[in-house]
Amino acid sequence: METLADVLRANGLIVAFMVVGITVYLSYVISKRLTYGRIHGSAIAILLGLVAAYFAGLETEGRRGVADIGILAGVGVMGGGMMRDFGIVSTAFGVQFSELSKSGLAGIVSIFSGVFVSFLVGAIVAVSFGYSDAESITTIGAGAVTYIVGPVTGTAIGASSDVIALSVAAGVVKSILVMIGTPMVASKIGLNNPHSAMVFGGLMGTTSGVAGGLAATDPRLVPYGAMTATFYTGVGCLLGPSVLYFSVRAFA
Repeated sequence: METLADVLRANGLIVAFMVVGITVYLSYVISKRLTYGRIHGSAIAILLGLVAAYFAGLETEGRRGVADIGILAGVGVMGGGMMRDFGIVSTAFGVQFSELSKSGLAGIVSIFSGVFVSFLVGAIVAVSFGYSDAESITTIGAGAVTYIVGPVTGTAIGASSDVIALSVAAGVVKSILVMIGTPMVASKIGLNNPHSAMVFGGLMGTTSGVAGGLAATDPRLVPYGAMTATFYTGVGCLLGPSVLYFSVRAFA
């Protein structure tokens, strides 16, 4: 067992991919067999990850979740800033502005309005919990935009690691809510065609949440919603450390 543990520690990143792969596979099985696809596998995978991180923190009294467990240290690399930034670039690389124009003015307006409204809600929550400095308010507000925009903004403006972690948590909660809620409201808001999917993706913005929610609603709509959601993330990353930050500073 000691030899096996040494091998796993020496190949931490490979172990991380294996563990995440198994978790995702089981999540999709649970989604299909227990919820009949109403709750997307991605949402279940995120919940399992949060539960695992919580119990790992209790066991190790650490600060990095399962990454504090020796044989799972590679999860800290896989889930670190390098992979996050790679994910942002790889997601946005194939998107062209000409495709976004197909959604019309409504799609473009939805992206900017979605970013500003989400940021405003997050900022109000931050203030209500006692945060008063511009860096913390902006970072938590950016986390409400998406869990990618939060850490990107927080790192750029010098927010503390605890606040950045809160911004990620806010974005994850939003992503899960969008995944679970989309199939429930789709019929009521006319979410049944590519144009509405583009507008929806622009308003919600969280790419994983939109993709998961649309996959549970109608898989054919996923590319359209994910496309505007990707632009939403890019716009949030641009506005967070600049326009939104300086706007908060003007009032904080």
